[in-house]
Amino acid sequence: MSRSPVPPRPLPLWAIHGCMLLAATLVATSFIVGKAITPFLDPAVLTLLRFLLAALLFAPYVGHRYGLSLPGWSGLVRYSLISGALVGFFWLMFLSLRITNPLNTGAIFTTVPGISGIYSWFLLRERLGPYRTLALLLAMTGALWVIFAGDPERLRQLDLNRGDLLFFGGCLLMALYTPLVKLLHRGEPMAVMTLWILVTGCAWLLLVATVKLPAVPWGSVPPAAWLGIAYLAFFTTIVTFFITQWATLHLGPTRVMAYSYLYPPLIVLLEWLLHRDLPTLRTMLGVLIILPAMFIVQRGKPAR
Repeated sequence: MSRSPVPPRPLPLWAIHGCMLLAATLVATSFIVGKAITPFLDPAVLTLLRFLLAALLFAPYVGHRYGLSLPGWSGLVRYSLISGALVGFFWLMFLSLRITNPLNTGAIFTTVPGISGIYSWFLLRERLGPYRTLALLLAMTGALWVIFAGDPERLRQLDLNRGDLLFFGGCLLMALYTPLVKLLHRGEPMAVMTLWILVTGCAWLLLVATVKLPAVPWGSVPPAAWLGIAYLAFFTTIVTFFITQWATLHLGPTRVMAYSYLYPPLIVLLEWLLHRDLPTLRTMLGVLIILPAMFIVQRGKPAR
């Protein structure tokens, strides 16, 4: 008499949150790695190389699991709309990191979940909810505190770094990503959708970067820059994709997205470990204002 297979035991919540902490740490490193490699390549070329390498690494998995076939014109239009927002974000990110610093960009990025909620209200009629609203207010307050270094006079005069403005423009685009995925998803596996977002993203970037490619001094690009591009393509694109998609099934998208509120303290920790460099106490206060937003969103029973 054969026994029915025993379903695998679900991982404990602490293990799922541990994996999300790893993913958040990987994303936090992208701001530091991006800052290090932006001087060597044009931002559009750098973004193109990241998308192209990520697509080449991701395609074998998708082909083995689901098969590779063209999605048709309607599918290409859907994926191009989503990738347009994503490409704009990464291009502005690399551009802004030439001017501003990783901590400022990490702090500004914490506004993305709240702005995404506002977009979702208009596009999908999803309510922001009291917890996400409170988290958004904390994130906005902390981000402004970090950007203006806690100086009310700089805030009053709107003494903004141009790089911070560029990155905030990128965050306005990045916040569209999740609502557009929900709006334009037609039931295909998320891995398939992600691959075609990367492929159409490469097409967008080729339109921008084609005229710049011949002028790139390929021979003078240091090996460290190539390693940085490979790291961004594999660890902060593909690995984080699998972790976040898997964790979303157990925690829900809102709680997974809330881990972006950990980016500023993680960037501070990484900068200290790498360079023994800490921001001023006044700036650190802004980081501490952002941190509770993550725990506010996590409140309540996860949807397993």
